[in-house]
Amino acid sequence: MNKAFTKETDNDDDDDLPQLPKIAGGKNYITPSGYRALEQELLQLIDDERPKVVEVVHWAASNGDRSENGDYLYGKKRLREIDRRIRFLTKRMEAAEVVDPGVHHGSDQVYFGATVQYCDQHGSEESITIMGIDEADASRGQVSWVAPIARALLKARIGDEVQLPTPGGVRVLEVLDVQYPELGTS
Repeated sequence: MNKAFTKETDNDDDDDLPQLPKIAGGKNYITPSGYRALEQELLQLIDDERPKVVEVVHWAASNGDRSENGDYLYGKKRLREIDRRIRFLTKRMEAAEVVDPGVHHGSDQVYFGATVQYCDQHGSEESITIMGIDEADASRGQVSWVAPIARALLKARIGDEVQLPTPGGVRVLEVLDVQYPELGTS
């Protein structure tokens, strides 16, 4: 069938959205600061960036021939990208369950939001912070709570040894320290 005769629907853009990870229980844990970051990005797109692009598209459309009007074509493309991101952020925020890791401040057990120092069987020490899917940044030592290493460490206590299955074999990790931010500071 010729593409010219196919019907476009509003849901076509949703096919390009990153799929939400399937998580046991459907939870999307996130820290208060992570939720605020998503909220700020959403508001910036809605209140600042989108109105500017709409204004450019409106101006470009008033110039006449739209088929070769770069401002119009780029503006419409950018508007679709912004709307797609707005829908994505809205869905993520609706599914979010905000958890303040400070409730575990002083605990020696690993829960969501913990900064865990551990060593492997070779004596190599590392530290990670267990964060939400939307806020984890590996370059800053943050991993998602659904990552295999986080799953292995969750519920362990200082001094416990856990097994982490990897493609290179099972790694044995010993929990050396567990830290949490103070309540209300994350």
